[in-house]
Amino acid sequence: MAQKPSIPKGTRDFNPEEVAKRNYIFNTIKSKFERFGFMPIETPSFENSDTLMGKYGEEGDRLIFKILNSGDYLSKADQKAYDDKDSNKLTSSISEKALRYDLTVPFARYVVQHQNEIEFPFKRYQMQPVWRADRPQKGRFREFYQCDADVVGSNSLWQEVELVQLYDEVFTALKLEGATIKINNRKILSGIAEVIGASDKLIDFTIALDKLDKIGEEKVKEEMLSKGISPEGIEKLQPLFTLSGDFGTQVESLNSILSTSEEGKKGIEELQFINTAISELGLKSAILQLDVTLARGLNYYTGAIFEVSAPNVAMGSIGGGGRYDDLTGIFGMKNMSGVGISFGLDRIYLVLEELELFPETITKSTEVLFINFGEKEALYSLKAIKTLRENGINAELYPDNAKMKKQMNYANKRNIPFVIIVGEQEIENNLFALKNMITGEQQNVNLEQVVKKFS
Repeated sequence: MAQKPSIPKGTRDFNPEEVAKRNYIFNTIKSKFERFGFMPIETPSFENSDTLMGKYGEEGDRLIFKILNSGDYLSKADQKAYDDKDSNKLTSSISEKALRYDLTVPFARYVVQHQNEIEFPFKRYQMQPVWRADRPQKGRFREFYQCDADVVGSNSLWQEVELVQLYDEVFTALKLEGATIKINNRKILSGIAEVIGASDKLIDFTIALDKLDKIGEEKVKEEMLSKGISPEGIEKLQPLFTLSGDFGTQVESLNSILSTSEEGKKGIEELQFINTAISELGLKSAILQLDVTLARGLNYYTGAIFEVSAPNVAMGSIGGGGRYDDLTGIFGMKNMSGVGISFGLDRIYLVLEELELFPETITKSTEVLFINFGEKEALYSLKAIKTLRENGINAELYPDNAKMKKQMNYANKRNIPFVIIVGEQEIENNLFALKNMITGEQQNVNLEQVVKKFS
């Protein structure tokens, strides 16, 4: 007996209902991207390895799926690396390409490669799958979609303001009201590290601080001590551990902590600019919240850092992003500032499913099925179906002249709400027998009435 086929861990098949729901999210995000002036691009699913490797840190590099060279890839393998079982050196000799890990680095490559064709500032959106050799778990997959919007070629903080508005517009349109847009600034984190004498330990400091809501104040302090941050420096952080209140109140506390750091004060100014603008403009349903423990993407974010969480659901972030001053510098194009955000499609799907926020109508496919009684009846039905489709109505003919019960069961299992029965009498009178599959009610109508019924 043949073995039942399967798919790799961390990947998924999607049935028609799931695809319809995913498309609902895609279309909502896409419409808002375009409303805000972003233009679509697409990049290849795989890149040259040297485009991706070394851009995500040691941990990120390990999660990149490598593609073996075509043909007899071992013939050009590094023999010494092969004999020594040195996987890192061996990989570079047998794999020249890799699946993209995210959309940001390919976008940076795109900007550099096409810089003479691009009008700056360049506003792009991209909605494509990415791959990571991660450990699969709830909300985390090895193949998943990212929906990114970025602006490159402008230092203006108005871009950050618009991206906050964009998040608000998308989540409001998805009926996901009360989403929290957390914001921080890399300059503030750098300033705090400077004040406590730990500038050389910025990453260690921020990783520990980022765990405050998970492990608590004492454990965070213990971790900082273990990383070589002095007790005196940690004492200066005390106001951070009790930071509370609204945006303005928290900023005032930060001002006292960062009074001796020019870098930190610059970060505060940028946050205040964004918050003041958003306060004036207002948000429809999202909440903008300062979170000084937010430290995502420190390998390339240089200014604002964003992360979005959903209300009333135990789920990780459903969006994130930030300002990067020199992302294209990794490909030799200096001083090209940008800022961008991403929507986590798969997690947004899980949130909408859990909160039952998907509209019932999005899974609607065929509205009416024509029963097939034979060649003459099928042709008569297809002429009507052609007219229905021209009027934007989803209609189809059961392909086979099967038993009536089988065709009706087919309509029921596919949740098709109406069927049309056409026999010799209907053809002679130029009518159609329209049956409601829920109530069982049946009536004879002409084609014009059928069109009106479903329009």
